[in-house]
Amino acid sequence: MALMPFADAMAAILSGSAALPEEMAALEDAFHRVLARDIASLRTQPPEAMSAMDGYAVPAADATPGARLKVIGEISAGKPFDRALAAGEAARIFTGGVVPNGADGIVIQEDTRRDGDMVTINEAAIVGKHIRPAGVDFKQGDVLLRAGIRLTDRDLALAAGMNHPALPVHRRPVVAMLATGDELVMPGVTPGPGQIVLSNGFALRALARAEGADVIDLGIARDTLDSTTAAIRRAIDLNVDVLITTGGASVGDHDLVQQSLVEAGVEMSFWKIAMRPGKPMMHGRRGAMRVIGLPGNPVSSYVCGFLFMVPLLRALSGRNEVQHVREAAILGRELAANDHREDYLRTRLAWLDDKLVATPVLKQDSSLLANLAIAEGLLVRPPHAAAAKTGDPCEIIRLPT
Repeated sequence: MALMPFADAMAAILSGSAALPEEMAALEDAFHRVLARDIASLRTQPPEAMSAMDGYAVPAADATPGARLKVIGEISAGKPFDRALAAGEAARIFTGGVVPNGADGIVIQEDTRRDGDMVTINEAAIVGKHIRPAGVDFKQGDVLLRAGIRLTDRDLALAAGMNHPALPVHRRPVVAMLATGDELVMPGVTPGPGQIVLSNGFALRALARAEGADVIDLGIARDTLDSTTAAIRRAIDLNVDVLITTGGASVGDHDLVQQSLVEAGVEMSFWKIAMRPGKPMMHGRRGAMRVIGLPGNPVSSYVCGFLFMVPLLRALSGRNEVQHVREAAILGRELAANDHREDYLRTRLAWLDDKLVATPVLKQDSSLLANLAIAEGLLVRPPHAAAAKTGDPCEIIRLPT
């Protein structure tokens, strides 16, 4: 089978990935969930004209320098005044207090002098100054939160102000992750001869959780058809939305993941991509369950998970924007010509004057975790790209921080 171009692989993974069903989430549980419907305000904010300062509510025409007004009452937040002001009258008012009828200005307390029930005005009142008009923030019926946004902390504050105790959000994707390989042991275990410590799953699970997914760890399947197929069937029984496998995606005698997936009823769409790192990557479906088979090398596993799993989870979550943003940069060092595969080089990023400089790390081997950890982005090189010089334009995708 010919190597599938990166763009075609992405299209295959995202094809038919409609947003998961809607459910209601209390505001306390809605942070970083994806809004399923447009949300309109249930109230006007503020509902009435309110004072923005501590001072005196006055008829502005009467509140000229030297004028003495009779103070007829006090207004605090939540305790409106019970009558309108007449000419020559003022009301003591505090921030958040409802401006009474008959008042069209606020004189701040620093610009007055109080003597019993009289107040002397030192600075003239200006009509509307220090008054927040009704609806200055928003009005009942205003659509302020749009479907497809990932709710921020500020969005939750706005929703609360709009008087919504809960919001309609898309269900979180459920992701099962399965590592494969007789050579794998968990961190903290002393590896025996030929064994390596499992690292892929920790980064991938963190990536998935950062995108709002619920993650199930299926552990490590051994290099037998029975062990691998049994783990895949467990994911099917759990009704997960996405199954991510790591390792066993190549063509060696012990690379059994593709065979096990087919054995479990998964229809494969591709299993080799024209990209580096990550050539031996697979994709398939079994009903509503989507499968991404990632390579076992740690860098390949992470880069492919970042590039393909993350957009898929965003699509299933209902996000408006699912693809990674590419930014313009300039090269920090020379690069040789590229071959037929699209390259994703681990790169450091820095600013030089007003230009973003991308300097790929020197060693790009797909097993080097230390170089992956210091990388801040991926430098994208198209297939058959010509040799490039320091300062030439390039494109990068930022890695999560």
